[in-house]
Formats: sequence, structure tokens, C-alpha cells
Amino acid sequence: MQRIRSARPDEREILSAVEGAADTLFATVGIWPLPPPGPASAFTSAHAVLVVGDPPVGFARLEVVDGSAFLEQLSVHPDHTRQGLGASLLEAACDRARAEGFATITLSTFVEVPWNGPFYTRHGFAPVTGELPPGLRALRDREIALGLHTFGPRVMMRRHLT
Repeated sequence: MQRIRSARPDEREILSAVEGAADTLFATVGIWPLPPPGPASAFTSAHAVLVVGDPPVGFARLEVVDGSAFLEQLSVHPDHTRQGLGASLLEAACDRARAEGFATITLSTFVEVPWNGPFYTRHGFAPVTGELPPGLRALRDREIALGLHTFGPRVMMRRHLT
């Protein structure tokens, strides 16, 4: 198993390329075109970025939303899928959030895409019920503005870490 580590500053461009390549997998399930990957600068301002590989072939980008860890992005380059790297990155992100004192980690994802909703459910995430807190509501509204909801149902999910 490859070691998960914090991203180095010189890897930002690589991470944007990994995200772009990983996004192409969505075309196989009719989700295309997606908004372009975020700029490399998004990795600089992130709360934490964990990577696997040297150079990185996958990453997990964490932010803080509503006082909770938020998995902003989990991407693995298509040449390196089906090796458990996404699951390893997810667990490392949860471990990092727990170590930093967060009680929960949240994310937003497509409900029906196999490597999205069902994947996160298998890893202990469940839909957020009730009214969304302000930060998650703002993220949902941003996704709607980007048109992501036109590709299929999306859901906010949460995993308790304690």
C-alpha cells in the first residue's frame, strides 16, 4: 500500500491535472461536461491536502464548513483506480479530521454514481437529514448554480468520527 502524506507546495499543478483526469470518468455515466477543476491556488488555501504517490496520483482536499471537516474533493487518476487508493485517501482524511478534533466529516456527492454515493455509504457516511446548516446550504446553492443538479440527484453526507 502506498503511503498517504501531506501535499507539497510544488505539487499543486499536478493535483489539478489529477482532478481533471478523474473527472473524465463521469462521462462514462452521462455526466458531462463538468465544471473545470479548481485552480491550483485552491490547494494552497485548503485546510489540508493529502496525497498518494510521488508524484501524486490521487488526493483528498479538506476544508472546514460549519465547524466540521468537509471533504471538498477526492480524486484518483483513472490510470490508478481499482487499487484501493480512494478508500485509503478517504480513511486518511477521516483520521486527519478526527486527530484535529472534528466530530464529523461531511461531503457532497452524486447519489447514484457507483464511485460516489454508494462508495461513501460503504465507508460509513449517511445523508444529512433535516435543514442544512448555513455553510452546507451555501455549498448546495453553489452546486445548483454550476448546474450539477441537472446530471442527477446530489446529497450532502456526514460521517461521525467519534
